[in-house]
Amino acid sequence: MKGDENLEGIIDNLENALNTWSAQLAEIWSLLTQDPENFRGGNIWKIIVRIHGSLKAIGLALLVLFFLYGLVKETTSLRDIKRPEMGLKLFLRFVIARALVVYGMEFMTSLFRISQGIISNIVNAVGIGSAPSATLPQEIIDAVKDASFLESIPLWAVTLLGSVFITILSFVMILTVYGRFFKLYMYAAVSPIPLAAAASESTQNIPISFMKSYAGVCLEGALIVLACVIFSAFSSSPPTVRTGASAVSMVWSYIGELIFNMLILVGTVRLSDRLVKEMVGL
Repeated sequence: MKGDENLEGIIDNLENALNTWSAQLAEIWSLLTQDPENFRGGNIWKIIVRIHGSLKAIGLALLVLFFLYGLVKETTSLRDIKRPEMGLKLFLRFVIARALVVYGMEFMTSLFRISQGIISNIVNAVGIGSAPSATLPQEIIDAVKDASFLESIPLWAVTLLGSVFITILSFVMILTVYGRFFKLYMYAAVSPIPLAAAASESTQNIPISFMKSYAGVCLEGALIVLACVIFSAFSSSPPTVRTGASAVSMVWSYIGELIFNMLILVGTVRLSDRLVKEMVGL
């Protein structure tokens, strides 16, 4: 009876690790397919909107300073300002910069919705409505249940190490996706300050870099979903089970191939920001 309980514990250990992995994948899928406004009931977004509103006044003040700085640097005398083309150029720059500061949140939200449309198209194209889940093959369960007491000792070691590694990978992956989600919040909150630099030609690289970086964060979601879709196709058939080998060899081979597959997905998710920069230079 004691041996049976030990063997059941081995199976439970593996199943719990796979359930943790599947749960984290499902949460990633949920994060990537929802808007920041609806995350956790929208309470975080309300705070971000208040912070953005308070920084908008600072952004407008900086807008005037950047404009005056550009005016002094770009013009050598009052005659230059009186020229119609120069006056029109300065006026348009000021109007555009002010629009970016005042309506920056709406503009950034529109960019995010475009990225969400890309994600929806990817999901609809492959017909996957939820994240792929991992289950323990019946052959592994039967082999563990038929194992002797001596075999259960190395089985415990193998499954314990495998379970710990799988759990760590799942949390590394979910932390990456949460980090991307929080970056969206931070960009939206502080946007009035970098966007105010558009008022001067000398500092226009600041808002350009800011918006390019924000667009890259938005596109990270599409690459992460694409990685999950590829992983789903890659792992559509479970790892090979060596039915003719001992229980320890079967479990070791299965866990090794399973972790290899998971490492591919976690590595791709972790490198999504770098992939965006390499693909489109954002």
